Amino acid sequence: MTAAGIAVPATGFRLREVSVTEWLALAVVTLLVVAVVAPGLLTAYDPLAPDPAAILQGPSAAHPFGTDYLGRDLLSRVVHGTVRTMVGSAVAVVIGLGLGTVLGLLAAYFGGVVDAVISRVVDVLLSIPGLLLSMVVVVALGFGALNAAIAVGVSSVAVFTRLMRSETLTVTGLPFVEASHHLGGSRRQVLIRHVFPNSYSAVLSLTALQFGLAILWISSLSFLGYGAPPPQPEWGLLVAEGREYVVSSPWLVVIPGLAITVSVLSISRVSQFVKERVL
Repeated sequence: MTAAGIAVPATGFRLREVSVTEWLALAVVTLLVVAVVAPGLLTAYDPLAPDPAAILQGPSAAHPFGTDYLGRDLLSRVVHGTVRTMVGSAVAVVIGLGLGTVLGLLAAYFGGVVDAVISRVVDVLLSIPGLLLSMVVVVALGFGALNAAIAVGVSSVAVFTRLMRSETLTVTGLPFVEASHHLGGSRRQVLIRHVFPNSYSAVLSLTALQFGLAILWISSLSFLGYGAPPPQPEWGLLVAEGREYVVSSPWLVVIPGLAITVSVLSISRVSQFVKERVL
């Protein structure tokens, strides 16, 4: 209430409306950011340095996540592996988002042959499972962390293209777009100034979901040997290295697997929170 007794609607959101799950998800995302920007703050061990005296030790005060078959600190390898996994996922999303946005805009706005060709290509790509398509692309490009990220990005182009095309078709039929044409706006001006800004919100909402999928796919490619080569730390590679010791030293598989799962779920939860409460 104001001094005049007029009710003022509340804006934004209140901290008490944030659930425990959302706080936990935000904490995980914050840790991921710290691990990418300054991994040395979370661990002092060299992720590549072996220690013959500490081979396959279980979680302890000295090594909270235990050690691997060469005595390397698993916490350090998980933390430093975050950089490769997250950066690779970001590259994949940028590629998919960028190419998909352009193709979707062109297909919907120009229509005709352009729309027909792009739509048929998208239909073909969507008929192939994303991980399988990523494997085909990475085999063609060659193994490596960057090529794996590019492959995952290419496999997500079709999803962004279809959504952007759908949103653009909706916006182009609105009265203000037709008015812009009647007022003398060129196709390029109308597309950039009016159609694109009003079509992009749904695509941005998809970005967080695709980022989570990119983490899963890049980790899967690394697990299969298509990503970062040993001894570089990467979450999928850590799971692959630990599977031979899963009976005697299960932490080598469980901890990197939990890192992948918790990260994907937390990113998805935070993005949903931002969409519902902030945007």
